Order: sequence, then C-alpha cells, then structure tokens
Amino acid sequence: MTYYATSQLHEIDELSDGRCPLRPVRHHFGITSFGVNAFTGSKVGDRIINEHDEADEHEELYVVQQGRARFELDGEQVDAPAGTLVFAEPGVTRTAFAEEPETTLIAIGGAPGQPYEPHGWEVWSQLAPLFQAGEYEQVADRGRDLLEGHPEYAGVFYNVACAEALAGRGDDAIEHLRDSIERSERFRELAKDDSDFESIREEPAFKELVGG
Repeated sequence: MTYYATSQLHEIDELSDGRCPLRPVRHHFGITSFGVNAFTGSKVGDRIINEHDEADEHEELYVVQQGRARFELDGEQVDAPAGTLVFAEPGVTRTAFAEEPETTLIAIGGAPGQPYEPHGWEVWSQLAPLFQAGEYEQVADRGRDLLEGHPEYAGVFYNVACAEALAGRGDDAIEHLRDSIERSERFRELAKDDSDFESIREEPAFKELVGG
C-alpha cells in the first residue's frame, strides 16, 4: 500500500537543543533516506543555523523558503534572499542569521557515499540541555520515556546510556548501549573512546560490547 502525507511547517512543533530552534521535518514524516529540518529566525539578527562544520559527516543543502538570510561560509558573507539555494560540503564552517523577521530555512543533508541512518537526534534534543548541564540522573529517568516512545533510534539509546553511566547506573548503561549497537554498528566504535563510559570501561560486559 502506498503512502503520502502533507503538512504546513507551523503544524510541526518546534524543538530546541539549547542552540537554534528547529522543526523536525524528517522525524515528523518518518523519513529514513535523508535528513531534513526547518529553522526559523523570528527576529532580525537571530541565529538560524548554529555554527558547525560537519567535518567528515554531512553535505548540506539549505533552501531559503521565506525572508532573507545572511550565511557565513568559511568566513565569507553570503546574502541569501528567499528562493536561494546554498550548498556546503563537509568541513565548511557554516552559520546563518535572519536579515528579515520570520526568515525560514529548510536544511537537507546526508553523508556522501553512505546510506542515511536516522539516529533520532531530533528526539534527543529535548534532553540535550539537561545533559550539558550535568543533570545526568534526570536525563536517565526521562530518557526511559523517550526509549519507550521511540525504540527505533540507536542514537537515543546511546545518549541515554551515556547519561546512565555518568549517573552511576552501570547495568542500565550497558543494557542500553547494547540496544544502541544492535540498531547501528556505528555506536560500537564510538563507545570505545567515549569518556562518558569511564565508570564502566573495565566491566567485562562493556569490553565484550566494544571488542576491548
């Protein structure tokens, strides 16, 4: 049976990980073949895209849907009125600011030459500020609800495992790290050198998981 869906951007609830608010378009539609999200700067001067470089990760295409944006790409200023397409390869440092109220960008991305893997960072974003603030107990508690509601995302399992390890919940951390690796082998390598797991690094179960 075929499937299609439609939505207005304002119908997608805005999320924030403490940096730039976004509307999780990919997650909203359940898209699994590419990443796509929308960002809006409500006031002139608002940062719409956080500064990052996607080194060794994603190439990204930005579509200015409405308003006018000012991009900074490896230090160069780019004026981008509505209708402008801006492409950035991995490694290019990028950020963007609103030059008009309610400037909205659509960002589409993926890793060159690799199949896309949705890891659920959009879902995790609501707990990211707490994690950065060191509230690991609270993140571990609330993370269980995220896992129950979104068991498909390896990245959410991984991040909850990190919080559990930092909160001293070693058994839970190992269980959820195992769940993460079962969903994506990417997280086995990531866990090997992740300092968040320092408290369980010598546990036989952890060594077995990461091949140490």
